[in-house]
Amino acid sequence: MDIENQKSKTRRLSKWFKRKKKRADPFHLSEDSVEDESDDYLDNVLLRSREMDPTISINELRIFVGTWNVAGRSPVGSLAVDLDEWLNLKDAADMYVLGFQEIVPLKTLNVIGAEDPTEATNWNMLIGKTLNNKYGCPWLTPMLNIISSDNYHYAGSPNWKKRSSVGGRIGTPTRERSRNPSEKLNGNSKYKLMASKKMVGVFVSVWMKRELLRKFCVSNVKVCSVACGIMGYLGNKGAVSVSMSIEGTSFCFIAAHLASGEKKGDEIRRNHQVSEIFRRTSFPQAAKTDNSSPPLNIMGHDQIFWFGDLNYRLCLEDSFARQLIKKQDWKALQEFDQLRREQKDARVFQGWQEGDIDFAPTYKYSSSNHNRYSGGLPSKAGEKQRTPAWCDRILWYGRGIKQISYFRSESKFSDHRPVSGLFSTQVKMLSLPVQELLHCTPFFPP
Repeated sequence: MDIENQKSKTRRLSKWFKRKKKRADPFHLSEDSVEDESDDYLDNVLLRSREMDPTISINELRIFVGTWNVAGRSPVGSLAVDLDEWLNLKDAADMYVLGFQEIVPLKTLNVIGAEDPTEATNWNMLIGKTLNNKYGCPWLTPMLNIISSDNYHYAGSPNWKKRSSVGGRIGTPTRERSRNPSEKLNGNSKYKLMASKKMVGVFVSVWMKRELLRKFCVSNVKVCSVACGIMGYLGNKGAVSVSMSIEGTSFCFIAAHLASGEKKGDEIRRNHQVSEIFRRTSFPQAAKTDNSSPPLNIMGHDQIFWFGDLNYRLCLEDSFARQLIKKQDWKALQEFDQLRREQKDARVFQGWQEGDIDFAPTYKYSSSNHNRYSGGLPSKAGEKQRTPAWCDRILWYGRGIKQISYFRSESKFSDHRPVSGLFSTQVKMLSLPVQELLHCTPFFPP
């Protein structure tokens, strides 16, 4: 009976929010705009929430978003130094969202064969060790099983602790559930792996400060992958995405690897892949919930981050590009940036934002000398001729997002330089009555 009551409340709340949103638009008229008696109950819930705390509670969350094409190379222990520099741990963020491309070589067997989680696990172990090296024992980093199902859904555990209702405030735990010895050891770590998803070489890994998991209600962690490479459906190109809710704000993180090539018209293929990722990415409702609610898509989230090797190039001759790079005239070089042009002409990422690019192009560096770009004159034997470009990018969409920094790191591990952005985001805190209605309580990691 309790389960049925909870399902009923969830359905009523979902429909109520939809009607509220539509009622706010005086030009929107539909049969869904008709109110029913349950609206009175939910209006009273909202009223009680405002009476207990008349101000809208907003918390800041600092999110580090990074992308790195690692050129099919496996992580090694010495790479921890590069990771430390890339993750900028001297100014640690609350969350780390990392997207990788080509964590395995894009060979036929890797593309059409069964997924092998080995490299993803290796990267997660190294990331966890780097993030937690200063906090407790890095070799005891807690790991989640790699999420491999696109229907994965996390909505909490019955062992969560309850929030305190003193003064109508939420977020303060009253007591902690007992842990076994191994859990206590793992509790020394500072960052917790929240979600991880691999598709061939595309990989996303999301980490969050453990202390925030005791403060915030984190729910509905889901993943999705979209393959749009060879023949439009193989995973050598495409995206892996994570959807999650932190309190009353929904987030979507998309790590992508788009079509390569610098010939005229290659940007059309990239634009098409972006549209396919938008169209085919969805996060299904959890089992045993209201089936009338459609799957959540990318644009259905409050705050969205799209990052990866997007492969957009520079529309100018190689020699001219290298001259501008030598002068470090990034503003002039951006006039020829393919992605900016496609956005300006409303062919892709309409309404999306990207920070000012105040760093050198991130691709393609020579395999024999990682301090210089591949190609150029005089040409080197066996070296690919590529015009340098800002292939690795981070874009965002939504309100309450402010970019603090946008930079590249100088690791010479691959032919791409890693890129990262630090963001300040606003998270709307759920009021206690809504918490009670949703039975939503903080996530306490093992």
